[in-house]
Amino acid sequence: MLTERQEIIDLCLNYPGVYEDYPFHDPNWCVMRHQENKKVFAWIFEKDGYIWVNVKCDPEWISFWRNAFESVIPAYHLNKAYWNSIILDGSIPDKEIRIMIGNSYDLTAKKRRKEEIRC
Repeated sequence: MLTERQEIIDLCLNYPGVYEDYPFHDPNWCVMRHQENKKVFAWIFEKDGYIWVNVKCDPEWISFWRNAFESVIPAYHLNKAYWNSIILDGSIPDKEIRIMIGNSYDLTAKKRRKEEIRC
């Protein structure tokens, strides 16, 4: 069951071209970034006794995740139209957490131009 900070950091580090960053000089706030474009795809922090992960979400799916799990809510400190907070309280299956993090990774990755894709 994914409930620990390091488990989420390790999960994120399994994606290609990713690094861990602490931009606020506050060890509570870890962000996971793409090396290519420096964009954040996961904000990891502790709040109210749980580890939280903010992830970007396709607007078509944002309400789905919030309705599916009580522990997925509008993102803490981010644009609520595009970001959700996942509260790691043990109520969300690991598979679903992995899907949400993977979607966030994909949505924040560098966009490839058609010429680059054809090569």
